[in-house]
Amino acid sequence: MSDLSRLSVNQETIRQWSLPELVEGCVKAGVPGVGLWRAPVQEYGVERAARLMRDAGLAVTSLCRGGFLTGDDRAPALADNRRAVDEAAALGTATLVLVSGGLPPGSRDLHGARERVAEALAELAPYAAERGVRLAIEPLHPMFASDRCVVSTLGQALDLAERFPAERVGVVVDTYHLWWDDRLAEDIARAGRRVAAFQLADWITPLPAGVLLGRGQLGDGVVDFRRFRELVDATGYAGPVEVEIFNEELWSRDGADVLAEVADRFVGHVLRRDAT
Repeated sequence: MSDLSRLSVNQETIRQWSLPELVEGCVKAGVPGVGLWRAPVQEYGVERAARLMRDAGLAVTSLCRGGFLTGDDRAPALADNRRAVDEAAALGTATLVLVSGGLPPGSRDLHGARERVAEALAELAPYAAERGVRLAIEPLHPMFASDRCVVSTLGQALDLAERFPAERVGVVVDTYHLWWDDRLAEDIARAGRRVAAFQLADWITPLPAGVLLGRGQLGDGVVDFRRFRELVDATGYAGPVEVEIFNEELWSRDGADVLAEVADRFVGHVLRRDAT
């Protein structure tokens, strides 16, 4: 049997399934972990979701997402992020993924926006640490810098994270967002034990309108997943490898078929050398 011991499937990868369907499918397929999203978990009920995961013996590998910390009025964002921390703790995951937020309306000050993120982290990190949750800064591809995430490179994420103890603030290595960066190897090595989450999706072109749904199935695009995995493994990270794909074509298919394909591609493109 192929080794799926590190595989996690993010809830959004098979969003056509309800949470109970996803849990049942992962158990049947031998997938030990699931990454969750706040909105569907809130709809299902946080405590109910936590109980469902525990009873099935599945790990919650991350909760997405907190963040959006760059606005002029920080109080609502901080309050929402504290709720996200509480939800992560209730679900039993130590990793809350943060998407930092874009430029405030009318602003062109990227540096200033990143400093707002740092200021917010200084308030949130102690609160999260008290609840056993580590904040994980996710850099997003530069095309999202204006409206979604002013942190565009792993180096920028580390510049923020390194202001805090590693056990409080880490980073996310996401292949979709970082595959293009020629400093990738150096920055993953620099991250070391700050790697809090490792997420996979392929880069395929042309991108669809709106670009958010442009993530491809593993092996359908240009990302060298085994190289990523080897670089991340070299830091000492031995945690879950989470497949997080937003793709309407996958969402239109039978969930069990998608899950089986994810597992097969994970073995073929992440654990082994890609076929050529």
